[in-house]
Amino acid sequence: MLRFYNKGVFFDIFYDLANRRGMVEEMPASDIMDKNLKSFMRRIYPLLFVFLWSTGFIGARLGLPFSEPLSFLLVRYLCVIVLMMAIALPSRAPWPKNPGQWLHIGISGVLIHAVYLGGVFVSIKQGLPAGVAALVVGMQPLLTAVGAGWLLGERVRVRQWIGLVLGFLGVALVVSGKFGVGVELGPMLAPALVALLGMTIGTLYQKRFCAGFDLRTGSVIQFIPSAAVTAIAIALFTEFQITWTARFAFALGWLVLVLSIGAISLLNLLIHSSSAVNVASLFYLTPLSTALIAWFVFGETLPFISLAGMALAVGGVYLVVKRAS
Repeated sequence: MLRFYNKGVFFDIFYDLANRRGMVEEMPASDIMDKNLKSFMRRIYPLLFVFLWSTGFIGARLGLPFSEPLSFLLVRYLCVIVLMMAIALPSRAPWPKNPGQWLHIGISGVLIHAVYLGGVFVSIKQGLPAGVAALVVGMQPLLTAVGAGWLLGERVRVRQWIGLVLGFLGVALVVSGKFGVGVELGPMLAPALVALLGMTIGTLYQKRFCAGFDLRTGSVIQFIPSAAVTAIAIALFTEFQITWTARFAFALGWLVLVLSIGAISLLNLLIHSSSAVNVASLFYLTPLSTALIAWFVFGETLPFISLAGMALAVGGVYLVVKRAS
């Protein structure tokens, strides 16, 4: 079986025929398999990111009843720093060579982690449903499209603008279907809106100034100032408070390993390899995924208008990310 995968008889025959017809480049059969695998994984990364990112809202809902939100985040950041240092130091991962890069990576980290996550956690703690929090920050693509041309010089095509607007309308339908038009969400929305701005500016900033850092050392550099800012906010506005339970420990472990290491690493890879608008458009899919997970885990309802909005949002993302023919 191993021989068939690497240089088996049938694969060699197929490769030889394809090569004679100019269908493949002159390279070993095993290299072609590796190239196809890498291409497949690059296609999977965006969908995997959307799923993992969506679970963050569920993890927050599970853990926040036992913790003050900023305290939850501070412990999460400290755990990530310890784990990533344990990976970066033995592997001799490269650190930035100049202070400017350290500063840029740190600023992007504060915006993406401290501001974004802080806003989301505070809003959920104040009573904003996890699905609504996901929907609010899901508005990011339109803001990113506006900033991408100004800060990054990216050209947003007419087709992409149509996709962004369709995605926005889809998100609006999901909100109206789940919570109605006249619901007063009031102050609960303010932290979520701050989170929206933090993620939008942070994504654009990272794409502009520090897109290509090493994921191991870069994570450490991003989370250290995020932990410092969060600690200062706790000292000024609240107090450290955590009730350690099995449910909280599970939520913390999930958010550290799956979100702060897994999903954030995928986000950094996507920011480095794709346009800011394409990456931001994936956040339209987050409310869809979060709503489906919340339906499965918490039994939240999904009326027809919400399902229609989800379909519209998916169509909008497709128009944004599809390659021009």
